[in-house]
Amino acid sequence: MKFSKEQIASEIIQLAKFSEHENDIQVLKQIFNLLDLTSLNTTDHDTKIKSMIDAVNQFEQHFPDCPNVAAVCVYPNFVDIVKRNLTAKDVKIAVVSAGFPSSQTFLSVKLSETSIAVSKGADEVDIVISVGKFLNNEYQSVADEISLLKAVCGNAHLKVILETGALPDEEAIYNASMLSMEAGADFIKTSTGKMEPAATYEAVYIMVHAIKDFYSKTGKKIGIKPAGGVVTAKQALVYYSIVKHILGNDWLNNHLFRIGASRLANNILSKINELKGIKSGVNYF
Repeated sequence: MKFSKEQIASEIIQLAKFSEHENDIQVLKQIFNLLDLTSLNTTDHDTKIKSMIDAVNQFEQHFPDCPNVAAVCVYPNFVDIVKRNLTAKDVKIAVVSAGFPSSQTFLSVKLSETSIAVSKGADEVDIVISVGKFLNNEYQSVADEISLLKAVCGNAHLKVILETGALPDEEAIYNASMLSMEAGADFIKTSTGKMEPAATYEAVYIMVHAIKDFYSKTGKKIGIKPAGGVVTAKQALVYYSIVKHILGNDWLNNHLFRIGASRLANNILSKINELKGIKSGVNYF
């Protein structure tokens, strides 16, 4: 599929205008329920992760009229503590794995790390494509690796990160999307959040078109996850609008649409309060 930068920019401007009309409390609550609440820091430790899980567990008590986040996303060494402490209903455990964020390690290590994470309770695994191999045109090797990791995941969902900011153009993003889906990805995801640019409207626009084409070809619905630098409610609403108007309402649920974020959760809650006429910000998570 061929894309022109001008066409993409024009359509995103129009979709952003649609998003302004969706700036209401119910849509914001729906977006909150799409969040993968994420902590992927060098400074993370057991106490910090447990504190985040405690906040997720107690969320319903503090915000009874808002659905909880879709998942919590952590490094794989924390899956045990999340599994032991997470009691909130319908919140999944997601881990980054397979040499995240660079994907530069031995395939045996990637497979082992993923297998251990799933065995300890991960419901979802976020991996990064071998970007270097992809840029070197080693497409079959990249696809084979994704397929092997998908097999190791078993019943756990596999989210494949394209690291779109490292890809040279629109065609490469589209091709990486199609390759990942054909190799077994349950979701395709923009970015690790560890390099710039991270998620962009342009990348998601191309990715959802790839998902639409893949669905037309196979009848299989693949999920989409913008992640990295999604901070404000306004940004989230534009991503929501892109997904809604290109893929349709069937994708507007956390089985097929996620947003990876850390600061966004509090910002959405603050925006909901603002629309309710409550001026104080929220610093819950």
